[in-house]
Amino acid sequence: MAAVGSSRPEVDTTRVAYNNGSPPTGWTGWVVFAGVIMIMLGFFQAIQGLVAIFDDGFYHVTESGLVIDVDYTVWGWVHLLLGITIFAAGIGVLGGNMLARIVGVGLAGLSALVNLTFIEAYPVWSVIIITVDVLVIYALTVHGRELRDT
Repeated sequence: MAAVGSSRPEVDTTRVAYNNGSPPTGWTGWVVFAGVIMIMLGFFQAIQGLVAIFDDGFYHVTESGLVIDVDYTVWGWVHLLLGITIFAAGIGVLGGNMLARIVGVGLAGLSALVNLTFIEAYPVWSVIIITVDVLVIYALTVHGRELRDT
């Protein structure tokens, strides 16, 4: 509220000058978290893919095999391409891009499925990646709109 007799206009500090909507909430951090985690997840997927491509003996399944029985080089290329696209979508999510959010949810779901089928080769890492994928999907679907509005 402006002081009585003041010639200065009253300024509404609850709204940002370039935003006509409501102010961002604390949940915006979830979307930033999702974007940063997607960038890291893409990097980790790419590294996992490169290891599978260049070191044939690193991943070794003894008895039951993988859910989808293909060569580890094929798995390496799948992880590498998935990692690159998740990385790019993470950058788009940090920019508030709606299409990047949609693609990010799809890629996180695909990443969870790929790691579920790869779980026999590297179980602990696959479970960690699946958990992170679920958190990314949650953050992007529930709170994704808030980052675009800021």
